[in-house]
Amino acid sequence: MEPKQSFLIEKRTPFSKSLIWQLNRDYYIQKGLDAWIDGTVPHYLTSNSMVGRTYSDLIFAMLKDLAAKEETEKKVYILELGAGHGRLCFHILKHLDNLINNYSKPLPPYCYILSDIAEKNLDFFIKNEQFHPYIKAGKLDIAYFDAIDGENIFLRHAKKEIKQQSLDQVLVVLANYFFDSIPSDLFLFQNEESYHCSVELTSKEDPEGFSSEKLLQNIETKYFITPVSDSYFKNPSLNKSLAFYREQLKNSFLFFPDTAMRCIKNLQNLSTKGIMLISMDKGFHELSDLENITQPEMIVHGSMSFWVNYHALGRYCEDQGGSTLFPKYSTFHLELACMLFMPESNSYSELLASFDRNVNDFGPDDFNGFKQSTYKNMHNMSLVELIGVLRLSAYDSTIFVKVLPRIKELCKNITMKERHRLAQTMEQTWEMYFNLSESLDLAFEIGGVCYDLGFYKVALGYFDKSIALYDNKPDAYYNKIMCHYQNREDKLLLETIKIARSKFPDFEPLSKLDQLDLTAL
Repeated sequence: MEPKQSFLIEKRTPFSKSLIWQLNRDYYIQKGLDAWIDGTVPHYLTSNSMVGRTYSDLIFAMLKDLAAKEETEKKVYILELGAGHGRLCFHILKHLDNLINNYSKPLPPYCYILSDIAEKNLDFFIKNEQFHPYIKAGKLDIAYFDAIDGENIFLRHAKKEIKQQSLDQVLVVLANYFFDSIPSDLFLFQNEESYHCSVELTSKEDPEGFSSEKLLQNIETKYFITPVSDSYFKNPSLNKSLAFYREQLKNSFLFFPDTAMRCIKNLQNLSTKGIMLISMDKGFHELSDLENITQPEMIVHGSMSFWVNYHALGRYCEDQGGSTLFPKYSTFHLELACMLFMPESNSYSELLASFDRNVNDFGPDDFNGFKQSTYKNMHNMSLVELIGVLRLSAYDSTIFVKVLPRIKELCKNITMKERHRLAQTMEQTWEMYFNLSESLDLAFEIGGVCYDLGFYKVALGYFDKSIALYDNKPDAYYNKIMCHYQNREDKLLLETIKIARSKFPDFEPLSKLDQLDLTAL
């Protein structure tokens, strides 16, 4: 049997210098928003409304702590790294506004910075109508920022540059699904020895002419190890960490996030008051979870990613005099870390209480488990139970879409009180919806349910929203016509029929409208 042909993509190279990291970067730059719209790159777990509410509460707590320290004059900047689609930002801003609007005491002003390295994404942020009110109010700005090598941040709306040491207020940094896809070193600790890992990249297919996406899909990795001393890095503190892991780990591969640490250092240099870093990703913060990890597998989902060594990032923070907040209990899906690189970090009592309440008591990781149970059992759930799930999700639209088939079943036989409560729930869900031009038209779906409930005027509003977003759907016009018919709005009915027929002359249901009894109007 002939051996399979293998094409060399990259000869043996230190893991952190491998081509895979550049391919990953190129993928995001080339694909832009399409990486998420078509569902190729997962984003729900770290960008849903429940996560947005959790983050907004942590940020709100920090604002209250700063106010207690009489730091209310200078603006707090909230910098999201690799913002991608912008959905997390939208959720945070919506929830944060609700919290602040219901709070009577003075707080420092804030501005959220959506940053990315893909100009396609930045252009989407600038043009997005859902962001315009926040930009106009000075609560949101857009910036190109390379967190690895970037030093300054230029705000495109304010026309302002944030330079090194120019901020005299705590900088809040959000890094979701970020550290898992930037370069990291890889080591093997075995029998009290340290080994540095290199990687060779090959492909079963000839990679000539492949895009970055196709290359990532076809890459095969082969690892090599080289003995190293505890003085591998130029930075003594990093070598100290290597020695620690050599002593503690008996047999394990370990990602060492030295690039992430450099990124954090760049961010620290922007503010004289330090940074508050919030990050969510797959990874580990407990030392016991780092033992017996086998040779890493590259996870490819359009882009590629690895797990994050939050334990090392936490040690890095504490070595600099900061403090870390990690979940008290083992997590199953994602880690949520809050690291305070600032003086007197233990004095932020509101933040500590918020983390305990929003992560340790019941957090996004817990909700992910609860969500999966809901999907498995929703065919037996009542409307009241489903509404409870949606409330717990902070009215997340993705959850709503998943349970929508069951809601439609239950709508056939529900009480008037349940009808009104469902309509209220859908209104809140729409408020928390951030449109990425997905194939499913949420406004149309909500309008359809409202029509079935007999709320024709409310349904009209949603069909108008559907037309504003997806003007190529004859069904939305047809449903508007039926709402006007039910409301006995003869003039609007006839006007809408005329418009619909001119736009969609071949849409068969429109031809049957002549059968309507218009004499009853």
